[in-house]
Amino acid sequence: MNKNIYILILLVCILVGCSKKDFLNEKPTSSIAQPTKISDFQDLLENTTIFNLTGALTQIGADDLYLTDANWETATATERNAYIWNDIIYDGDQNVSDWNIPYSAIFHANVVLEGLEKNNHSETETGKYTRAWALYARAFAYYDLIRTFCPVYNETTASTDLGVPIRLSPNIDYLAERSSLKDCMDLIINDLQTSLTDLPKERPGNNLNRPWKNAVYALLSRIYLDLRNYEKAEFYADQSLTTYKKLMDYKTLNKSASNPFTFNNEEIIYFSRQVIKYPTTTINTSTTKAFIAPELIALYKPNDTRKPLYFRLLTGGYYGKKIGYQGSGNYHFSGLATDEIFLIKAECLARRNEVNSAMNVLNELLVNRWDATMTNPALQFTPLTATNKEDALNVILEERRKELVWRALRWQDLRRLNAEGYNKTLTRNVKGISYSIAPNSLRYIMPIPDEEIILSGIKQNQR
Repeated sequence: MNKNIYILILLVCILVGCSKKDFLNEKPTSSIAQPTKISDFQDLLENTTIFNLTGALTQIGADDLYLTDANWETATATERNAYIWNDIIYDGDQNVSDWNIPYSAIFHANVVLEGLEKNNHSETETGKYTRAWALYARAFAYYDLIRTFCPVYNETTASTDLGVPIRLSPNIDYLAERSSLKDCMDLIINDLQTSLTDLPKERPGNNLNRPWKNAVYALLSRIYLDLRNYEKAEFYADQSLTTYKKLMDYKTLNKSASNPFTFNNEEIIYFSRQVIKYPTTTINTSTTKAFIAPELIALYKPNDTRKPLYFRLLTGGYYGKKIGYQGSGNYHFSGLATDEIFLIKAECLARRNEVNSAMNVLNELLVNRWDATMTNPALQFTPLTATNKEDALNVILEERRKELVWRALRWQDLRRLNAEGYNKTLTRNVKGISYSIAPNSLRYIMPIPDEEIILSGIKQNQR
């Protein structure tokens, strides 16, 4: 990594890591030395501390996580408040990673996009690929911001609902207002569709932190599911599964291992995502203080291999999450994998009343999650069935929750499903006090960090 890249990283650290007072008094200018070689731009995009992270606030608030009173008390203010869906979240905590890290990724992606153009790399084959990579990274970062800090997408109100500030230049002297939610989503989808042209068709093997065409299809399928545009979610799920649909046979994995998966296992479509570090609620080591909600653990049947592969039994009878699909690191996988795409396809089929087809797709996944040699050999896998659309959806959504546990998806699922009439109220009891969040509550939208409001003057979310 050359001197110019170090300068860039230093400036971003100043931008997102200093205190409010220091930042306001010593705001950096736009006179930034930029890299010039394609290899330098790719080094920027390879930086895992910038492009490898997904917001964690929504995972803390979702109903798959459980904290004892003692562990809740030792958590940071942000973690405690997010866990009980408080009106005030940060309560003096600064440098909120869920906001700062995506904008750092956006800044770096814009540096790459501008630098490729200025240095006449845009028309070379490698330059086109690097541009597509940067567009994908920028889209993923904006999408992460949208699902944390913006309301559920509604086509009738998206033009007036508040999105986040859109930045299309690395010029850090410019303070942008919040764009509409529609404009933000249009940018995300346009970036992804534009990137498709110049990304490779082949799965990048040991470089799954780099996007390929299927990573675009998979992300678009996830996004359109969130938008409740089930026709397009299914279309891109089909594109993804037509390109690549491998599933692991879970009974062949080591269930007693603390790390049963590998970083390039054959289900991974896009590796380069894991949940941001919060000291109490997002670590997945044996010393974790964040447990799996008991009601979720109770959903797993005896011969379901996901329970021993996903979770470790801890002192006190609680379960903690093992290392996820990425096969390394202490924080939870939030990238893209084929199992998620199977579940999206199944759900979309059910929603258009193709009940038998939906269950066939679901069972194609589940047969790879069952082990008749475990516990009770008599418990052979029996394909799940459904009698109607509603029954199929209930079965599929339960399997989605069990399969995709702690991948930073459950909060977004609750948001979109409640908008569909799911009507689920979450309740937690902490130190004898009961807390709840109602369906479609404004508290499903995280507040923008206080530092950002003071610095930029943008409008705060209502709580």
